[in-house]
Amino acid sequence: MGSRMGRNGDPIMTMEDDHHRDRLTQDAFIEWLKREGSRRYHDHHPFHELMHNGSLTKAQIQQWVLNRYYYQTRIPIKDALIVSKSEDPAFRRMWLRRILDHDGEQEGEGGLALWLELARGVDLDADGVESFRSVLPGVRLACDDYVRFVREAPLLEAVASSLTELFAPSLMVRRLEAWKQHYPWVRSESLEYFQLRIARATLDSNQAVEFVVQHATTYSLQESCVRALVRKAGILWTMLDHLSMAYVGTGSERKHAAHDFHQGQTSA
Repeated sequence: MGSRMGRNGDPIMTMEDDHHRDRLTQDAFIEWLKREGSRRYHDHHPFHELMHNGSLTKAQIQQWVLNRYYYQTRIPIKDALIVSKSEDPAFRRMWLRRILDHDGEQEGEGGLALWLELARGVDLDADGVESFRSVLPGVRLACDDYVRFVREAPLLEAVASSLTELFAPSLMVRRLEAWKQHYPWVRSESLEYFQLRIARATLDSNQAVEFVVQHATTYSLQESCVRALVRKAGILWTMLDHLSMAYVGTGSERKHAAHDFHQGQTSA
């Protein structure tokens, strides 16, 4: 048994000679993805915990909505990059739907328009949100890093990085319940984006898992997919760190002992 450092500095336990490590079964591979993704997903971040227990102020909610919009606008861009990497028309047709989900088929439709409606619902000026003028530099850098990763990664890893969507439906349910209970000043009709993402993220993640399982034909490729998912989870976490430091007053260092990747490797 050996070890090497992952892309995010996590120690990864490996076989001394990787080509002797057999490809995991489908069920074991999916369980590995879910285990490593769920333990790092940003629903555990202190900022989200504050949000969900009703402890954020109106200004803090507004800043989350404003900064998160920049990330939302990067999603169709990274999806267009993924589409451009594929030689398979069926895959491209499937993935193109994601772009339309966010951009809409015409002006005023789609997820981005719904997010601007959310901005109005928390009493923000939508034009100001759309301008990106007040986006934190750290949030912008994290989002741009995600796009850069997708641009440079092979198709399989780019798709695998999207698998944070596996954990989005339960987060959307929790967020909807929390906002309705703790932030009644937010207009209920402006929460439609969260409601729609429950079903759409479920569909998107199922399709992405199917693709990743089919095309990760070696243990090495499976490991690369897990690394990509971990990197994406880290980007989402980093965005909330910057929001916390700017608007709550504290950042959040990851507890590496709880998140060390080698624990998943040794039991994969």
